[in-house]
Amino acid sequence: MLLLLITALLGACAPVVTRTVYRDPNMDFGAIQTVGVMPFQNLSRDSLAAERVRDVFINGLLSTGALYVVPVGEVARGVSRAEIQSPTAPSPEEVVKLSGLLKAQAIITGAVQEYGEVRSGPTSANLISVSVQMLEAQTGKVIWTASSTRGGIDAWDRLFGGGGRPMNDVTRAAVDDLIAKLFQ
Repeated sequence: MLLLLITALLGACAPVVTRTVYRDPNMDFGAIQTVGVMPFQNLSRDSLAAERVRDVFINGLLSTGALYVVPVGEVARGVSRAEIQSPTAPSPEEVVKLSGLLKAQAIITGAVQEYGEVRSGPTSANLISVSVQMLEAQTGKVIWTASSTRGGIDAWDRLFGGGGRPMNDVTRAAVDDLIAKLFQ
């Protein structure tokens, strides 16, 4: 009976991991060599979450060596020159205009839905949920989207405490998951 109870508890308390991806089957992703990463939209309670996640995402992309990422300052200057009203959600026309200014084959936008500590009773752990999309430069059309949720309270945290993994580790795990989905 005790073994059955522990098995049920472990299954119900698994850490959150989600995998959703859209990839345009008509797009040649090998032709994309330069991307611009727009400021991420922040839907979390942490006011700096979007900036932190964007920085980790850009570093992750650069570390692959497969893409050149336009520096953040050049993207900001391009957003200003293109007079984009909402950098976190540009229109297709704005994407085309910005891509021309940046000489990029794609623009990446993103949103941070959750970032920070979650609690369940006396137990707490860090959680991140982020989604990104890639927009093609010539049309502004979405050619790839992915989302990742990492962290959360697992069975070990519930049974023995511990507080989960550090936020930096959880963020890197989510970003690594997103980048792996991009290069699948």
